[in-house]
Amino acid sequence: MKAAVLHEIPGKLQVEDIQVDAPGPHEVLIRTAAAGLCHSDLHFLDGKYPYLTPVVMGHESSGVVEAVGDQVTYVQPGDHVVTCLSVFRGECENCLNGRPSICQSRTGMRPDGAAPRLSRNGETVYQFANLSSFAEQMLIHEHGLVKIDPEFPLDRAALLGCGVMTGVGAAMRTARVEPGSTVAVIGCGGVGLSAVQGAVIAGALRVIAVDMVAVKLETAKRVGATDTVDASQTNAVEAVKELTGGAGVHFSFEAIGLKATAEQAFAMLRPGGTATIIGMIPFGTTIELNGFEFLSERRIQGSTMGSNQFRTDVPRYIELYKQGRLKLDELMSNRITLDDVNEGFEALGRGEVTRNVIVF
Repeated sequence: MKAAVLHEIPGKLQVEDIQVDAPGPHEVLIRTAAAGLCHSDLHFLDGKYPYLTPVVMGHESSGVVEAVGDQVTYVQPGDHVVTCLSVFRGECENCLNGRPSICQSRTGMRPDGAAPRLSRNGETVYQFANLSSFAEQMLIHEHGLVKIDPEFPLDRAALLGCGVMTGVGAAMRTARVEPGSTVAVIGCGGVGLSAVQGAVIAGALRVIAVDMVAVKLETAKRVGATDTVDASQTNAVEAVKELTGGAGVHFSFEAIGLKATAEQAFAMLRPGGTATIIGMIPFGTTIELNGFEFLSERRIQGSTMGSNQFRTDVPRYIELYKQGRLKLDELMSNRITLDDVNEGFEALGRGEVTRNVIVF
């Protein structure tokens, strides 16, 4: 099969032929239908995070089941699915406490000593996030997918596997935005726009979108933001406080992955407010906060994949889309081919697009 392989970090992807193994116990072979280009992948291409190479990148995807291993009971060939990198075991303390997104098991991986799922000329090709969706096929654990309505468009379904789940979930599950509250979202890429939507769906009275790109702020308005702040023209913290009568917001979300914007998210809170960091801040970066601010019960927290419970979340998001309450079409910038993957990431890095989606 053809796949986009990263041979060195930092580096570019190379589309080449590799081999995929047959499904083992609890494994599912999927014919990839669509895969979104996420900023998380770009962090690895740019060298901000380490990873074993060669590796097939990609983690936001949808497809159709082609074959299943023995002991698989959840899906069968022909089922349409969305994948998720937060593969759960279902037996650890986190899973049993309703937090499968931070399951600490190695369920998504094959046992030590087993043949690799992906290879090239007998050599191991590593799997990114236990998925590797920049390929014509994916071989994954059955706990890394959710079955969906076969009538739902698979290009839009792919977005639910990471960006939408992460942003909407950060607002609704991690932070638990309250009706009537004020919200600020810093960064209006796919994840940030999804956080805007999660806040709107949760009943926020005011949702302030912050970015430095005018077209992204316009998109934020289309998906529900009540106000926008162009951070290229003004101090974002001061502007958000002015929009809230000097008080600051109840909830803020950082969806870029930078030290400066994480600190801004905390600074724009009102007393008792909560800042949630969604973006992947580069490994080793230290966040600096004014300790005095904690005396007014301001809080800062992280969010992993929107604290999702994806087997129940994804079908609900599909229903919200059908009702017109969750916007997915507005998040898609372009449909591209696998051969266009590097150009797609270059456009993402320049801030020109929200989501390019590879359609196979």
